[in-house]
Amino acid sequence: MDNVDLNVLRQVVAWRSAGQAVVLGTVTRTWGSAPRPVGSVVAVRGDGQIAGSVSGGCIEDDLIARMRDHALAAKGVEVVRYGVSGDEAARFGLPCGGTLELVFEPLSDASRIEELLARLQRGERVRRELVFATGEATLGPASGADVALLADGKLVTSHGPRWRLLVIGAGQMTYYLAQMAQALDYQVTVCDPREEYMPELPGVERVRTMPDDAVDIFAPDPHTAVIALTHDPKLDDLALMQALRSSAFYIGAIGSRGNQAKRKARLAEHFGLTEAELSRLHGPVGIKNGARTPPEIVVSILAELTAVRYGWRIPEPVFVGGAAQAVEVGCAID
Repeated sequence: MDNVDLNVLRQVVAWRSAGQAVVLGTVTRTWGSAPRPVGSVVAVRGDGQIAGSVSGGCIEDDLIARMRDHALAAKGVEVVRYGVSGDEAARFGLPCGGTLELVFEPLSDASRIEELLARLQRGERVRRELVFATGEATLGPASGADVALLADGKLVTSHGPRWRLLVIGAGQMTYYLAQMAQALDYQVTVCDPREEYMPELPGVERVRTMPDDAVDIFAPDPHTAVIALTHDPKLDDLALMQALRSSAFYIGAIGSRGNQAKRKARLAEHFGLTEAELSRLHGPVGIKNGARTPPEIVVSILAELTAVRYGWRIPEPVFVGGAAQAVEVGCAID
């Protein structure tokens, strides 16, 4: 469940706390092009107010109308498909004749939505099983890939961050990286043995072991990124030594091109890393975008992280000038 859908659950809980009736819709299958992935959620309040989205707005309009007519999940959990024909796809704003299947459930205490939200806000991954006949849900720990399985009168879904980020170093840049990465569905852990650095952050696990031990314990897998930000070879190199031998999908380190060359030479000489292992290192970390401040650098890091996550390679950028340069030139002339 991404951060957008987590916000939907927060709104649902607020509505229910105010005594409002709420129907929750979950995307269970898609055919062709679809605006939102399987597992996405939308919520409709009793008076038709909506939170979240599953299309460009046309499906939401239909949901609002059905809710106001007391026809949405009126008799309990129901399965609805939109866009089965070309005409319906056009009517509901689905691209390229796409089709969406959704499960709608009228929420009650048996839905356990409040408990689900509490667990997610603690950074847990949760498996939810909804029984159609009773509307009752059970919650348990989730593992592995995301699931939205509809079968035998049940809907099984997984929620919570599936992607993990281990950050080495707890300086100012880490503060911004940890916050922004959580919005992109990463479970963030920060490792820094130095007591003086960075206070606790909501939703972020803090460990103070040595970086190589932290990487070993973290056990990076193909859904894991490791980024070293300390500028201290004694810390960064230890983490990279272990991470570059793991199956992490992204490994990056801050520093200039010159420092990266020296780092690779150290890793090869002292730790025996091969050329193939060293070629996996993204450094300088992030895409080249002229970033100057810590938040701007974090944007460049997360842009590259997102591209690698989805299998894209960003070519070397070309400087063409921009608004900041125009302002600086104007100030100099004045």
